[in-house]
This record gives sequence, C-alpha cells and structure tokens, in this order.
Amino acid sequence: MKKLAALLLAGVLAVGCLTACGGSSNGGDDAAAGTEAAGSTTIKVAASATPHSEILEQAKPILAEQGFDLEVTVFDDYVQPNEVVESGEFDANYFQHIPYLDSFNEEKGTHLVNAGGIHYEPFGIYPGTKKTLDELADGDSIAVPNDTTNEARALVLLQDNGIIKLKDGVGLEATVTDIVENPKNIKIVELEAAQVARVTGETAFVVLNGNYALEAGYTVSKDALTYEAADSEAAKTYVNVIAVKEGNENNAGIKALVEVLKSDEIKEYINSTYDGAVIPFE
Repeated sequence: MKKLAALLLAGVLAVGCLTACGGSSNGGDDAAAGTEAAGSTTIKVAASATPHSEILEQAKPILAEQGFDLEVTVFDDYVQPNEVVESGEFDANYFQHIPYLDSFNEEKGTHLVNAGGIHYEPFGIYPGTKKTLDELADGDSIAVPNDTTNEARALVLLQDNGIIKLKDGVGLEATVTDIVENPKNIKIVELEAAQVARVTGETAFVVLNGNYALEAGYTVSKDALTYEAADSEAAKTYVNVIAVKEGNENNAGIKALVEVLKSDEIKEYINSTYDGAVIPFE
C-alpha cells in the first residue's frame, strides 16, 4: 500500500507541474507569445488573405534560410489583427495603411506602430455600362466606396481626371459635400466598398481599390481606365505596412521580415503576380 500511495503522489505532482510549471500548451505559449520575435526564431503574423498572406507565403522560404519560422494566420476582418498584436499573441500584422492604423490607435487606445511600408494598392476607375471615360454623359452615375478613407481617394481620382472639382485644400479628407463643380451632373453612388464592383451593370463606371479589383477579377494594367500614379499623395499616404506593438519594431525577427518583404525577390513576385493592382513601395 505504501508503494501504491507513493506512485499516486508522484502522479499528482507530475500533473501539477504540467499545469503550473509552464508545460501547458496554453499557459506556456501565452506567456511566451509577446516575446517570440525577440527571443526565438518564430515570427507570428496576422494578415488579410489577398494580397497580404500571399506575399507573406513567398517570404517564408527566404526567412527560413535566415533561421526564422514565419507563421501566417489569415483574418477576414480589420479589428482582430490589431487586437492580437496589441495583446502580444502575434508579433505583427500586415493588412492596413497608416491612416487606419492611426485611427485605430486613437479609437481603441492601442499602441501599434509602423515597422515598414511594403506596398500600396492603387485606386482605379473601371468600366461599367460605359467603356471609356470619353463616353461619360450628362447625368451618368459613378459608384464609389462610402467609407471616409476610400471615398476621398475615389473623389480625388475623379478630380484628377477632370470629372469633378473639389473644394480647395480638402485633399484626402474629401466627401461628396466638397464637390464644388460637377459639369456633367454626375451622380455619385456611395456603396460599401465590397459592393462597388457588383454594380458595373448599373453605373457608368466604378472606382475600386486594388484588393477589391483583384477579388472582382480585374487587373489595373489591363482593365482600369486610369489609376493613381506611383508618386501621388494617395500612394504615399496609403502604403500598407507591417504593424507591431510599440517597442518591438527593432526586434531581430521584425527587421528581418521587413527586409525580406522589401527585397528584390518579393518585389518581382508582386509585380509579376498582381499586374499593377499591388505595387511595391520604395
């Protein structure tokens, strides 16, 4: 009986060590998650599916040669990727531009920073019921995204192509109320960004950003009638970045990740794959 009691006691102690001594897959991983990029070879990144996770997949073998294991998890929203970086569950995310990052920090009280700009996705004007901008007629309609950031970019692009004129100085904060000249009485149809590409049969033109153009089967170089220039204010402002929690931007893994994503190999992949819908940021 004494021998049996001793064995039972040893088993209890062993189970206790698994739950209290860092052996648990939950407890141990959670404790280490916030320091993975600094203290180990694993880099955990939260990303949108297209094009962000696809670009990250191309970076995996290059980082592996440098001793880093890149783990990519796809999210289908724009909130969780920031929350998991703020909490330390992930080391970085790749899905957003700087205005969204700044807005999120202000609204949520998070402490996320830009660790490096990787690419931008130019807005383009795409055919709807009309196939060229020269066909634009009095009273035609043009569909644009209705969220503040994307609507402003769409309106500036329409202005750049002589379709409307905006109030001086509004720039990338423009709304439809800032239209001061509309010589052809164009109706601006404001829709949720994901819905814009679905009304090509109902509006003369649609204005789409790169990722929604890709999802709709368009390419900038072949299908867009015109699009934002590489040196435009919008391209510089809305570059998509690697975001990390403040203080982690100089971690070895993060610096390696940014360097690889800005490498010639990744630039070549982006240029050959997305046909102008995604453009490397210099």
